[in-house]
Amino acid sequence: MSRIHDMGGRFGDGVVIPDFGKEAVFEKDWHARALAVTVASGFLGQWNLDESRHSREKLSPTDYSKFSYYEKWISALSDILVAKGLISVEELQSLHGARALDSLSDRVFTAEKVADGLSKGGPTLRDSAVVQLFRIGDSVKSKLAENRFLSGGHTRLPKYAAQKAGKIVGFHGSHIFPDAHAHGGGEAPEPLYTVAFEASTLWEHAENPSDLVMLDLWQSYLEPL
Repeated sequence: MSRIHDMGGRFGDGVVIPDFGKEAVFEKDWHARALAVTVASGFLGQWNLDESRHSREKLSPTDYSKFSYYEKWISALSDILVAKGLISVEELQSLHGARALDSLSDRVFTAEKVADGLSKGGPTLRDSAVVQLFRIGDSVKSKLAENRFLSGGHTRLPKYAAQKAGKIVGFHGSHIFPDAHAHGGGEAPEPLYTVAFEASTLWEHAENPSDLVMLDLWQSYLEPL
C-alpha cells in the first residue's frame, strides 16, 4: 500500500508555520468532539494504539491527501469500528445505532472516569527475552522503512531516516513493538534506543547540516555499522 502518510522530512508540502504562544484551542467545535469520541472509543478495549494509528494510515491516498487532521481521525475511527463489528455501515449512514452492545457496557468512558483514565496513560515498557545488541556510543545503520511481517504494514521508522547512519545516544529498555502489535502479532517487546542522525546525513541540502535529529527506534530497525 502507499505510505502517503509518511510525510516527515518530505519536500514539496509547503512551509510549516507553528503557532507559538497561541492558546491550545480547537479551530472548530467538531474537532474537539472528534478527539473525544476517538479517545472514548479506545477505552472500549477492542483495539490498541498501534492498530488505531494503522487505521489512519490505511485511508485511501486520495482521502488522506484531502482530509484535514480530524477528518482523518474520525474517518479512521469509523473504519475500525466497522472492522471490529461494533457498528455497521448502515448504522453509520443512518447516524442511528440499531443495537446495544451490552457486553461492553462496563467499558463506557463516562465523565467520572476521564481524569483517572487519562492520567494512567498506556505504559509500553515490558520485560523481554530479546537480547540487547547495542550500547550507547555504538554506530548503527537503519534498515528499510517497512514492516517485515506484513507488506504495507505499520512501522515507526520514518522513510526519511531509512538506510541512514547514526549513533546510539540513549537506551530505554524494552517496549511493545508497534510493527507486530498493530497486526495481531502480540506485544513482542524489544529494545528501544534513541539514535542521533546528523541532518546532513538525512538530507542532501540540510538547512543546518550540523543539527542532530533524534529518533527513538526499535532494535530490529537497526544493524551494526
